[in-house]
Amino acid sequence: MANKLWCLIVCTVTLLLQLSNFAISKREQLPTPPLPVLPLPSYSQLKWQQREVIMFLHFGVNTFTDSEWGTGHENPEIFNPAGLNANQWVNAASEAGIDLVILTAKHHDGFCLWPSKYTDHSVTKSPWKNGRGDVVREFVAAAKAHGGVDVGLYLSPWDRHDRRYGHNLEYNEYYLAQLQELLNKYGSVREIWFDGAKGPNAPNMSYYFSDWFAMVKELQSSINIFSDAGPDVRWIGNENGSAGSTCWSTINRTSLSIGNGSIANYLNKGDPKGTDWLPAECDVSIRPGWFWHKSESPKKLSQLLEIYYDSVGRNCVLLLNVPPNTTGLISDVDVHRLREFRNAIDTIFSSNLAEKCFARASSRRGGKDGGFGPENVLDTDHLWTYWAPSERRKDDNWIEFICPEGLRFNVIRIQEAIGLGQRIKRHEIYVDGKKVADGTTVGHKRLHRLEKGVEHGQNVRIKILGSRGLPLISSVGLHYDPFWHPNEQLIL
Repeated sequence: MANKLWCLIVCTVTLLLQLSNFAISKREQLPTPPLPVLPLPSYSQLKWQQREVIMFLHFGVNTFTDSEWGTGHENPEIFNPAGLNANQWVNAASEAGIDLVILTAKHHDGFCLWPSKYTDHSVTKSPWKNGRGDVVREFVAAAKAHGGVDVGLYLSPWDRHDRRYGHNLEYNEYYLAQLQELLNKYGSVREIWFDGAKGPNAPNMSYYFSDWFAMVKELQSSINIFSDAGPDVRWIGNENGSAGSTCWSTINRTSLSIGNGSIANYLNKGDPKGTDWLPAECDVSIRPGWFWHKSESPKKLSQLLEIYYDSVGRNCVLLLNVPPNTTGLISDVDVHRLREFRNAIDTIFSSNLAEKCFARASSRRGGKDGGFGPENVLDTDHLWTYWAPSERRKDDNWIEFICPEGLRFNVIRIQEAIGLGQRIKRHEIYVDGKKVADGTTVGHKRLHRLEKGVEHGQNVRIKILGSRGLPLISSVGLHYDPFWHPNEQLIL
């Protein structure tokens, strides 16, 4: 009897072990995500990229002198924005779908919009609020009260007022002191802006950028630093809001230097062999100038949409400058144009016609139930769910959308799973077997506004002709842009 009981126990244990091993092996068979292709974005860079459109506020003594670059000799008493309302700035941004606004805390003229204890060339010497005002404080408070808008600051390296400029040690200490004021006193800052702009007759000056960047990261570790050379966000190389038709988020920072005009083309395109993740920001003003001028008007909606396609639609973030006027408000005509711009973007992209289609692909990683099928490109996660082809088929990768009832569209959107690296080098798009668009990079977002206008078709195929590793497509959209009429002469 004891022997029989022992045999029963042994058999039961053996069966349980076999079942356990079977369960483990089933888990082990579940396909895993592919390895990333380096370099990769940081969390802060990913968050920044998803903003897509952010706002610049150029405001200061230039607003009152009708100039773009101040001399540094302006009398602070000219600064008196009697109706300044930072809540209006933030509301205008929010209504335009913008959740990051950058203020020029100090421009090249050296005038400070906060009461810096290291200079009296600031709001303390102005009649505004009897010298007790603080534009930066009001701006930050308005953003905080709103709850959905983050702040950024620009502190011009070039200072045409301060006597220390041109004396390396003295001025760098002064600049670092002001950085500490701004990053210690005003709460969380999501982006800080540096540039190398200065006039041809400016004194020779060496900026200690490495010291500045180190201090910034020490004080606010999650901040993104913008400059020609990063380290988090790079300039696109022009001020017209246009990225290259090829635009990599990867680049070699060792090839970059701040204020070097000869690298503009490299900045514009990026580098597929780059070892650093340094995505591009496209800056442009809603008006001809960066500061407000009574004689100027905002760009037309058609121009803003063109800029959007050439920036956000080419793997960049658009930094749109909207300057407050002498009253201290964003002009009504600019607010209206911002609303038009947001409404147009929502009209074009709020509906994805591809959702009416059946998606299929050349292959899928892990087979039918592997979790990397083409249906992933039609969900709401545009980053961490994606179509991945099988590694067994490294050539002839394609994804297509079949809609028997037919579709009418003129914009095709493609997005990569950039959390695992930027990969796609070249692609083509076909509608019912006819090529309608082609391109190189995709990145976070590639928008093809079809040159021949509206297409009517039942089958849309995207072919990937070259990539760094497996192409990973996170989202595809087919959209109708009612503002796009390529066959008509545009009046800009």
